[in-house]
Amino acid sequence: MSSGNPFGAADKLSTAAGEFTIHRLNKLQDQGLGDISALPYSIRVLLESCLRNCDGFVVGEEDVKNIASWSADNPKSVEIPFKPGRVVLQDFTGVPAVVDLAALRAAMVRMGGDPKKINPLVPCDLVIDHSVQVDQFATPLALQYNVDKEFERNRERYEFLKWGQGAFQNFGVVPPATGIVHQVNLEYLASGVLTADGTAYPDSLVGTDSHTTMINGLGVVGWGVGGIEAEAVMLGQPIYMLLPEVVGFELAGELPEGATATDLVLTVTQMLRQHGVVGKFVEFFGPGLDHMSLPDRATIANMAPEYGATMGFFPVDAETLRYMERTGRSKEQIDLVERYYKEQGMFRTADSPKPRFSSTLRLDLGNVEPSMAGPKRPQDRIDLTAMKSQWEQDLQNTFGKSTPAADSTTTSMVDEGGHVTAANSVAVADPGLDGVDVEYDGKTFKLKHGAVVIAAITSCTNTSNPSVMLAAGLLARNALKKGLQRKPWVKSSLAPGSRVVTDYLEKAGLTPSLDELGFNLVGYGCTTCIGNSGPLPEPIGEAVQANDLVVSAVLSGNRNFEGRINQHIKANYLASPPLVVAYALAGTVDIDLTHEPIGQDQDGNDVYLKDIWPSQKEIADTVATALTPEMFEKEYGHATEGPEEWQQIDAPTGELYEWNPDSTYVQEPPFFVDMPADPPPIGSISGARCLVSVGDSTTTDHISPAGAIKKDSPAGLYLQERGVSPLDFNSYGSRRGNDRVMTRGTFANIRLRNQLAPGTEGGVTKYLPTGEQMSIFDASLKYKESGTPLVVLAGKEYGTGSSRDWAAKGTYLLGVRAVIAESFERIHRSNLVGMGVLPLQFRDGESREALDLDGTEVFEIALDDELKPRQAVEVTAKKENGDEIHFVTTCRIDTPVEVEYYRNGGILHKVLRDLLKS
Repeated sequence: MSSGNPFGAADKLSTAAGEFTIHRLNKLQDQGLGDISALPYSIRVLLESCLRNCDGFVVGEEDVKNIASWSADNPKSVEIPFKPGRVVLQDFTGVPAVVDLAALRAAMVRMGGDPKKINPLVPCDLVIDHSVQVDQFATPLALQYNVDKEFERNRERYEFLKWGQGAFQNFGVVPPATGIVHQVNLEYLASGVLTADGTAYPDSLVGTDSHTTMINGLGVVGWGVGGIEAEAVMLGQPIYMLLPEVVGFELAGELPEGATATDLVLTVTQMLRQHGVVGKFVEFFGPGLDHMSLPDRATIANMAPEYGATMGFFPVDAETLRYMERTGRSKEQIDLVERYYKEQGMFRTADSPKPRFSSTLRLDLGNVEPSMAGPKRPQDRIDLTAMKSQWEQDLQNTFGKSTPAADSTTTSMVDEGGHVTAANSVAVADPGLDGVDVEYDGKTFKLKHGAVVIAAITSCTNTSNPSVMLAAGLLARNALKKGLQRKPWVKSSLAPGSRVVTDYLEKAGLTPSLDELGFNLVGYGCTTCIGNSGPLPEPIGEAVQANDLVVSAVLSGNRNFEGRINQHIKANYLASPPLVVAYALAGTVDIDLTHEPIGQDQDGNDVYLKDIWPSQKEIADTVATALTPEMFEKEYGHATEGPEEWQQIDAPTGELYEWNPDSTYVQEPPFFVDMPADPPPIGSISGARCLVSVGDSTTTDHISPAGAIKKDSPAGLYLQERGVSPLDFNSYGSRRGNDRVMTRGTFANIRLRNQLAPGTEGGVTKYLPTGEQMSIFDASLKYKESGTPLVVLAGKEYGTGSSRDWAAKGTYLLGVRAVIAESFERIHRSNLVGMGVLPLQFRDGESREALDLDGTEVFEIALDDELKPRQAVEVTAKKENGDEIHFVTTCRIDTPVEVEYYRNGGILHKVLRDLLKS
């Protein structure tokens, strides 16, 4: 804590947890620095952080004044420092973060410094949740089998994390088979108010996963950052950000019968995407909050990345305190939270005045309809009543397949390229219309377009919400009473984000019903939502591939980007857990569940979804009787112990990690090897060639290595050369600690369409000097040999999706020095700067197409050491015929400190140099 008190705001607060120093916000209002009581609650948290940490060096008095005078209509375009109270990590992003810390220690020793300076200065918790995969399903043995496989595949990574837990201070690990990071954070790690050195202050954090925003539902400020930024926060650096606009979202009324929190968040996501909230805070207010449970709030907050906001914030109020009590927090902690927020004027009540907002939206919860979202983007909401007709449109227009109706007309589809007229078309029979005969598990059936081959209750978004989880169990029970069963081609799974979910499902007597329908427990982790769906049963996967079937997945997740869920599945739909069960019963998305029967009962009578859907009262009554605080106390009382498999891991010890040159999981990255003590000046990028040219909405799933490693890919060949058989490849995510694997997998997503290699999918490009087509990695090696810098050309929303630091690290290691796009996703833009890659944005109305850039040009980017945030940067693109295209871009290095990061070659390079000199 800062010892300074320039505004005289320090005071004492007595609570049941003890007496603490607090820094009163009303002191600033008393001094005429702003109307603090009218600020959005989220801005007040930023203000308190600066007020408490004001030392005249890292945080100055001007920073406090700038936030205190925040204007809703026109926030100052000023940079402020924010020092989060803690950091949370998941293992896919956490392992490379710990690898970087280990590499920083090694570099510190090489440069003559003290390795102990590389140590987290704020509490850090890493939750291992991204590594379990759905290998077995629909069997009581699935959980143990999947856990065994997880430890078999990831033992080396887990040994490394155990080393980190012992080597670094302020660093804790929540072992595998415990839960999902955001649900564990919500139910256990978050305290509402943090204390240190006798000072109390609002709980706040950053996390290495974009859905860190789930904690906003508890009134905790926090959002996702790249692993690079998170490492800097661990090492005591503030996050520098521009004062944001705050969009107020008014909620009124209550959800109608049949609607769920999932339907609500999909509606909110669609509305906010249309409004435009990228780079902004969203804060919820209005009478609807008085009737909204905290799990429902957390569901809405969770999907802030999907609606594009930095946060989706709910202020602390009486429901926050009730939730803390329901989840087993101590009475002393709850009293501290209540007294602190009331004392600071940060506690919302029904009578609280509406804060000033930059803009507002309003939603009457009574108008929310049962919904899904897909087939490729979470913001593409579909009313359940329109699902069948939308599927038929998407089958034809999105996936290039003929629908039965279209197939009877004079227009036919030759391939996935679109329509051709009957005059020049060749009729091609589509086996997906009538179905392909498949035999599996003793049953024979026809597999058609639209078949639901994965139905997964997955993801913290929904498994943290007892109302929708118990609704799924109640629907399963009701379906069994009617004699309904899951279709045999559906891979069904249940992967909660907390062991508490298992406890309350069992207490409600609903586990047997879910088990009987094939929704057996498969693991505690992210599973299907992050692409760890495991392989489809072989006969089904082969039928899909051989006949180019457009099959579907229905999951209770938050991401459904193309190629993410499973390599065989093109259509992915987000839905509530009870709808996931319903679609497992129906077995297809080519159905109108609101009007067509979902199946037949024992007597052959039609059964409709409405016949098995539980009422709101039944769900609420079940929640009230099935959940107890004792469940949370029991499960989280030993959360850090982990299963027996974790306890038996023997990890290395010592301040420095001993890198194993033969390891295929953990290697020292090259970022700090041979790094000079002082950075060179910023200069122009000359003679650059385009490595990758992509369209709109290219996600971090397309850029960053994720999912399965293909046998014939550069990464697969690398592993085989080192004696790793394809059966033991594991996933890209599990090998994020090895830059050799990750660089080879960057831009290798099977759905990537590089416009430099038209007609291809996957990590393919054209090596421009010879015109030869080859893998992106192999081309990058050739460019590296000739000393040629590289660029990426892109459309809108470049880098949308999960916060993956390897999307920036891999880009950098391929030799890319600049990305020129129409727009960037917030976290990925920041990560590019954090790795020393220059983000440039086309000016409004300009794009590759408008400028006639086809990617074959030679690029000159004019820079010098006087680079300023968001300055104009001239680019010259020289065509093969000698013609030159001159255009001006906006430098998306947004803040002065980011200029310093870029000058140093990255954020960690600057931190290392600063620590070395301190």
